[in-house]
Amino acid sequence: MGRVVLKKRAIYSGTFDPITKGHLDIIKRSLNIYDEVIIAVATSSSKQPMFNTNSRIKLIQKSLKGIKGITIIPFDNLLVDFMREHSVYNIIRGLRTTIDFEYELQMYYANNSLDKKIDTIFLMPSLKYGFISSSLIRELIRFNGKFNHLIPKKTIKTITKLINKKETKCTLS
Repeated sequence: MGRVVLKKRAIYSGTFDPITKGHLDIIKRSLNIYDEVIIAVATSSSKQPMFNTNSRIKLIQKSLKGIKGITIIPFDNLLVDFMREHSVYNIIRGLRTTIDFEYELQMYYANNSLDKKIDTIFLMPSLKYGFISSSLIRELIRFNGKFNHLIPKKTIKTITKLINKKETKCTLS
């Protein structure tokens, strides 16, 4: 009889609006822990993302091109339900600040109250990425600030094109 080998899988969810070097850092380090990381891209219409879901997925794909063990899937339901659909019960969350920790701890307890199988691993980004957030990048974009050093190089041209086409949901000056 053959030996059954279970594949270690986890979900890293977010809006990734847009993906940052901090996100990439967490994803790459997660692959040291898990065989597969599912990047669950929240459609989050309530958050009114700057970039549409398809654009965000394309940016993530460009950022992770050539990296094995990644699957990118959009979702528009509760993370717990998404996890059950994919039979994955490990969540990866990045923590930059104590504010992040308070929010993520609350989400951990909420998710665990909905399904006891769910567990969360918290990773801090590498020091040089600790201040980067998608909301910071969106603000820099809104005010024509420099942001290229905060996003993956592979996405710079695409983000610039999206901004120039005004495919973002913000007013650009």
